Amino acid sequence: MGHTLYLRALERSDLRFVHELNNNQSIMSYWFEEPYESFDELEELYNKHIHDNAERRFVAEDSGRNAIGLVELIEIDYIHRSAEFQIIITPDHQGKGFARSLIRQALHYSFTILNLHKVYLIVAVENVKAIHLYAESGFTEEGHLVQEFFINGKYRDVKRMYILQNTYLDRLDTMDASEPNWLYSLDGEDGLMDTR
Repeated sequence: MGHTLYLRALERSDLRFVHELNNNQSIMSYWFEEPYESFDELEELYNKHIHDNAERRFVAEDSGRNAIGLVELIEIDYIHRSAEFQIIITPDHQGKGFARSLIRQALHYSFTILNLHKVYLIVAVENVKAIHLYAESGFTEEGHLVQEFFINGKYRDVKRMYILQNTYLDRLDTMDASEPNWLYSLDGEDGLMDTR
């Protein structure tokens, strides 16, 4: 039996879930961010950014309405029509193919709703599974940044990858969209840990 995944807007009631992720050092290292944020700090950030049009934050849910991750479009620039993409899958839900469906939904939203021209991401060079998944999803490497982030006592190299709207729309034309839920259903395992 297949799973169906959905993205929905991050709500105040999701902050405990986000707080749990933010306090997991392993997860935060994939986002190149400092872990151990207090709930008060998180709530303050939420209040500050709730009306910020330069960000879209989503909770990823399975068909049972269980939160399985976060998807974010940040640094949205409406002049240049670009945004940075980020995704986290909770440790209990990694390796089940969920990231592929969520990336597909985020790109669909980015290019057919927000009308963005370019979506880019930053990924650690040692995160080979994520790089492979992003490439399968249509992202192309556009740069290698040397010793860009300090994580777990070491400076880390990262890759910047991107996908353009026309590339996505061309791929969309070739996808098998005959299944009504093609956008939300899983289509195989990705074996992914965290995807940044």
